[in-house]
Amino acid sequence: MNFLLAAAALPTPSPSASADPANTFYSPGTIGFIMTFFVVIGAMLIIFDMTRRVRRVRYRAEIQERLAAEAADGGAQADQ
Repeated sequence: MNFLLAAAALPTPSPSASADPANTFYSPGTIGFIMTFFVVIGAMLIIFDMTRRVRRVRYRAEIQERLAAEAADGGAQADQ
């Protein structure tokens, strides 16, 4: 109990002076800008490549549907 009273009686330390956040400059710098630029370029290349691949798959599916329809029409005309 005496320890608690002694601890409470001690003067509390005042906080140390710290830098004002408004005056602090936070920036990734030139290296951060260059790395972000390369990430954006890479993402754009991946998006363009993916668009091209999806388009190619869609066109192949359309051609297969046309061929299947022509084969079905050809078979129906041959029976007549």
